[in-house]
Amino acid sequence: MQTNTQSAAFTATLVADIAPKIQSLNNTFATGNTKSFAWRVTQLEQIKKMVLEQQDDIFVAMQKDLGRCDMESWTAELGGVVSEVEHSIKHLKKWMKPRKVSTPIVAQPGKSYILPEPLGTILIIGAWNYPLLLVLSPLVAAISAGNCALIKPSELSANMSGLLAKMVSQYLDNDAIDVVEGAVEETTELLKHKFDHIIYTGGDVVGKIVMRAAAEFLTPVTLELGGKSPCIVDSSTDLDVTAARIVWSKWMNAGQTCVAPDYVLVEKSFAGQLIEALKNKITAFYGADVAISKDYGRIVSERHCSRIIKYLAEQNVVHGGHHDIANKYIEPTIVLDPSADSLLMQEEIFGPILPIITVDTISQAIPYVNKREKPLALYLFSKNTHFEQQVLRSTSAGMVCINDGFMFAANPNLPFGGVGNSGTGAYHGKIGFDNFSHLKTVMKRSFWFDVPLRYPPFTDKKFKLLKKLI
Repeated sequence: MQTNTQSAAFTATLVADIAPKIQSLNNTFATGNTKSFAWRVTQLEQIKKMVLEQQDDIFVAMQKDLGRCDMESWTAELGGVVSEVEHSIKHLKKWMKPRKVSTPIVAQPGKSYILPEPLGTILIIGAWNYPLLLVLSPLVAAISAGNCALIKPSELSANMSGLLAKMVSQYLDNDAIDVVEGAVEETTELLKHKFDHIIYTGGDVVGKIVMRAAAEFLTPVTLELGGKSPCIVDSSTDLDVTAARIVWSKWMNAGQTCVAPDYVLVEKSFAGQLIEALKNKITAFYGADVAISKDYGRIVSERHCSRIIKYLAEQNVVHGGHHDIANKYIEPTIVLDPSADSLLMQEEIFGPILPIITVDTISQAIPYVNKREKPLALYLFSKNTHFEQQVLRSTSAGMVCINDGFMFAANPNLPFGGVGNSGTGAYHGKIGFDNFSHLKTVMKRSFWFDVPLRYPPFTDKKFKLLKKLI
């Protein structure tokens, strides 16, 4: 069954088939097969094999869905999945081990430890902007922790959704890992069922729907929701490198990145130099006519294209602004000093428009950021270590990168996640393993030396001694 917005590569799952899929996964988890180290490593190795062997088809699907070149798709998605798998395999045995902790004197003789155990069946609801990474990266964490998983790719990246369903069926253990394709109807049906954890990547409107549905079953959730990520540029920065890194991180995937810089804060006296440097880098990266650049992507749909173009109404466009809705193209665009109450500054742009906000002094950037919802990411370009520490101490964000774009995502030792309105929970590496595990408390006592102090009848002497011990 297909809707008129779906390509031939995309086939929605029958709603009636969803409940049996979930039950089958739950039955598999009950066997205990997914808990073994061997099963986990085998599935992780299969994910890596799947991505590498099918990379040509993945590149084609991403080009059709997002107009991306192969190198950008590898940099932004495939390479990240491979790195995440390799990191998890390398450290998995250690992560799975009981974690010893000290035991207080009152509980001696005895030993205490934390035992990681899988949660059960995980629902992974992916996003269309990075349709491979935002499904497989959580899957790596879920499998590493020994869970079953049900994947729901985004219907907007229809070609990648269809390819994911095909690849999972060919490479992975289908008793433990399954895919549901579809749109609102299928997602709504999924959320009517109990899972042991749900991870959703997308916007805050749907994030709230997911959280409300999960609350019905007291299901824990991980929400990666994005928001307006600020980029503060101090005049002490290396202007050439700063411009290159902002252009790279803003206009990768045509700006459709949850951690892309959403707006720049810069002193008025330095804004002109920064804007010229950004323009020069846009031309250097994508050529004088960006529309014919093979390295610049496209907006996912005409509807999204129209939404983004509306942000430019009555704005001071100082670079770009050209668009072609039929070809889902919007030129890299810079807007100077938009009104704070404009849609451009009230909503997450999720497209190739970069507002430049000028302030009299760079320290004014801090209250500007703090008056808004806590962002998923915050970027600072500066050589001033005092100001760097001031920004770190005085602002809150899910993640921070100093003197670069979203390079924190390349480090599996760092948690990837938001704070406040930008999300809850995190994953990547050991953080992801722990996120999809229950860290079970275990204490083992000896039968030897059973002190009668804690047992009735109670006396003043016992009470005094007990207070010294506890």
